Amino acid sequence: MTNKTLGVGVISLGWMGRLHTRSYKSMAERYPELGVEIRLVSVCDPIVENQEFALKALGFSKAVDHYMDVINDPDVDVVSICSPNYLHHEIALAACAAGKPFWIEKPMGVSSKQSAEIAQAAQKANLITSVGFNYRHTPAIEESRKIIAEGKLGQVTNVRCWLIADYASAPEGPYTWRYDRALAGAGVVGDLMSHGADLIQYVLKDRISHVSALTGTFIDQRPIPTKAGVGHSGWEVSDELHDVENEDYVAALLRTENGAVGTIESSRVSVGPRAEYILEVYGTNGSLRWNFEKLNELEVCINSDNPEAHGYVRSLANPYFPHFSRFQPGAGTSMGFDDMKAVECFKFLSGVLTGKQIGPSVADGWSAAEVDEAVVRSAADGCWHEVAQVVGKTTFNG
Repeated sequence: MTNKTLGVGVISLGWMGRLHTRSYKSMAERYPELGVEIRLVSVCDPIVENQEFALKALGFSKAVDHYMDVINDPDVDVVSICSPNYLHHEIALAACAAGKPFWIEKPMGVSSKQSAEIAQAAQKANLITSVGFNYRHTPAIEESRKIIAEGKLGQVTNVRCWLIADYASAPEGPYTWRYDRALAGAGVVGDLMSHGADLIQYVLKDRISHVSALTGTFIDQRPIPTKAGVGHSGWEVSDELHDVENEDYVAALLRTENGAVGTIESSRVSVGPRAEYILEVYGTNGSLRWNFEKLNELEVCINSDNPEAHGYVRSLANPYFPHFSRFQPGAGTSMGFDDMKAVECFKFLSGVLTGKQIGPSVADGWSAAEVDEAVVRSAADGCWHEVAQVVGKTTFNG
């Protein structure tokens, strides 16, 4: 790679837009071998306070009202799409039409149809892309993928994955776009379960092929907000209520293309777990466990000839795990959520600079959306549903 300047445009400066920005700014320190100078050229956000923050605190050169002003800016080389779900489709298609590589948050659209159209347009334009499946970049997850690929667990038999959170557990929490089916799709299915689907496919290098699911909505109404916040906090609400239109909970049985079976579960209304995102993989010769709430730990059990000491080994993330040494000097000093996005940013920019798809692709995003779609169909009729295959370069099996 040769020294190059990349102009960055960020669309929507909520929590995730700010995290993308921090990730870009971290590249010079974390991955100096990229040989790239990052320029924060333009940000789009309709909220004046966010525009002022972008200029004064984050160092953007421009702040604009419309996303096309970012996409069409000749100084913008790459685009981050961090807007609410319902805007992903039109913004991503505009980026494709302009030939701008983009890093988009998941779910890519509010349906598999929208995700397919984004993926097909990006593939037609031959664009390098990245989708926000940040959990796959955790060093312990990368190490898990390596352990499984090397056959240390034997033949994978079954997998368990659940993403249980409480961010929507308060009935007095505001009615936002997240609870509107037209704007957010199938609620927690796309918001959290899509992460689980990608984690399973990525770690196993295997596609989820069939699902049988159920869903539930437990908080039927929420108060209409009077003041917008950032992410899940800072909102103010009225006494007027609005019906919740999408899912609070999902659970599914699954089969993979290579014959493994498993379960996947997600909730946004569980009282107690804050972000209990857990992956367990079982094979004929061992198993492993990972929990996002302890993201720097990996539990591994591999059969041995010593039954008295048989059990899980707790391994702290360390410089032998992928990417860990970029952030911390040794085991016992923890990485955090933001660091996973920095790794994601590195893979995106590496792809842009080399012309190779390295990070999670739009085909990966489309693949997860097809799992979501099959889950919703199954929950509606109570039957097993086949997950449609996608066309394009998925990186989970690469």
